[in-house]
Amino acid sequence: MSDGDTAGSAAGVPGRTPAAAAAVGARLGRHHPVLWLLLSALSGAVTFFVWLCGIFSGGLDVGETCALRGQTYDDAYRSEHWREPSRFFPLHDKCNASYDLVPVWINPALVLFSLVAAGSLLAACWTTFVRARRFWRARQTAR
Repeated sequence: MSDGDTAGSAAGVPGRTPAAAAAVGARLGRHHPVLWLLLSALSGAVTFFVWLCGIFSGGLDVGETCALRGQTYDDAYRSEHWREPSRFFPLHDKCNASYDLVPVWINPALVLFSLVAAGSLLAACWTTFVRARRFWRARQTAR
């Protein structure tokens, strides 16, 4: 084994040299910005769909939905916490103090897909900037 092989294992991949790891990083920057925009749009659409699932998880009649799920509808609790069901985030629609009609996975999924949408939008901006810079440098050296 050469020194390059052992140094590559520090990057987390055994047997990969630092030059190969740099090549992988360079390839990631060469993705077309449209791919990042598509990923951003897709994750944004999934975020919206998950949000709709959370908003409508209580149904139109919350008292009836609570009864169907075997929970007591606490009107005093709901009137005291009247802002909770109408908040944008985090989503809650509680029957009483201990039971929420919004599934447990909704709020983490909203955070995850929102971060993916924002990150891929930033990646689209970055790859657009890199491609434009390469284009202008190539154009200036051609003169």
